[in-house]
Amino acid sequence: MIVFDLQCEDAGHRFEGWFGSSDDFASQQLRGLVACPQCSSTRIAKAVMAPNVGRKGNQLPARDAPRRDVPVSNGVEIPAEVRQAMQALMELQVKALEKSRWVGGDFVEESRAMHYGEREIEAIHGQATLEEAKALIEEGIEIAALPFPIAPPGKAN
Repeated sequence: MIVFDLQCEDAGHRFEGWFGSSDDFASQQLRGLVACPQCSSTRIAKAVMAPNVGRKGNQLPARDAPRRDVPVSNGVEIPAEVRQAMQALMELQVKALEKSRWVGGDFVEESRAMHYGEREIEAIHGQATLEEAKALIEEGIEIAALPFPIAPPGKAN
């Protein structure tokens, strides 16, 4: 486990987060799973921390150890421009979901009911299998997959 001091970029709130690795933190951050406990902002950055304690004098340094402070995907460093684009896309998704109602596993039924005029149209988000999504599209029901997975309400860290 690794502990990071984190800071909310919107309001400057500082808090601590525990992660399996730097990559784990980066992955969760890109998926919008790291949020400020005070204001729920997902614009989170690592805060300045105390330096790491050095290794013992009788230990040899690891040769060509991979850097753990740079987000990677399948062993390839993610360029800063890509990280920034993904962060912007994630922020747009968060903003869009603020005006959308979570319906969970009822997504397919709710979508059909709105499409066929059985209930008022509103923005919703939830879960559907690939087969269910294909069936909705074949029926002419407009849906879109979210670019980043989300945790159901009450399940986020």
